[in-house]
Amino acid sequence: MRILIVAADRREFAGWNLPVAGRSRSFPTGRLNGHEVLLVANGAGRARAAAAVDEALSVFPADAVVSAGFCGALDPALRVADIVVGTTVSGPEGSYAELPVRAAVASHSGPVCSLDHVARTAEEKRMLRAAGACAVEMEAAGVAARAHSRGLPFYCVHTVTDLASETLQNDFNRALRTDGHFDTMIILRDLLQNPRARLAELVRLRKRCVRASRALGNFLGHCRF
Repeated sequence: MRILIVAADRREFAGWNLPVAGRSRSFPTGRLNGHEVLLVANGAGRARAAAAVDEALSVFPADAVVSAGFCGALDPALRVADIVVGTTVSGPEGSYAELPVRAAVASHSGPVCSLDHVARTAEEKRMLRAAGACAVEMEAAGVAARAHSRGLPFYCVHTVTDLASETLQNDFNRALRTDGHFDTMIILRDLLQNPRARLAELVRLRKRCVRASRALGNFLGHCRF
């Protein structure tokens, strides 16, 4: 089975020991649990994720498409590095059904909300939770739309990096560039406004991202699609 896996950033695939397609526009494939896989990271946001699907499918005739990567928890029961398998993905253009995956590794399941920005505050997360979602991210709706338009099976598997009760001190939305990547210089300049809290958060997030990426790779490595 040939599987296209789309994320926003190469760090979401860190530790998988597989090649990742990015800005070089090369498309090296690897093997994951017996499947031929193409990993693509094209930046944050639905539009960039959708473009990644289009370009990748032009050279890699996938049998299924997976949206994968980091997410924010909306369900207070979710902890850092927990796996969320989406049952539906909702975005501005509508909702998309997702197929379940089977794995021996524990996971949570529920609706995923796909936004055009980072859900930064605990208050916004509570509002999204009240609407029924269990997790929030930025790319899955774009991936789902392209997969459904091509009649391809679609899966959504994400891993938690920030909790439902947390408000992020760093304004990642202000630092998001048009290429879908975060401007490090803006983050560092803003850090000077509240260095103790913001630096501590960046260090904490970096450690969480390492844990979450490993958890995601381990889960997908045991999946049966």
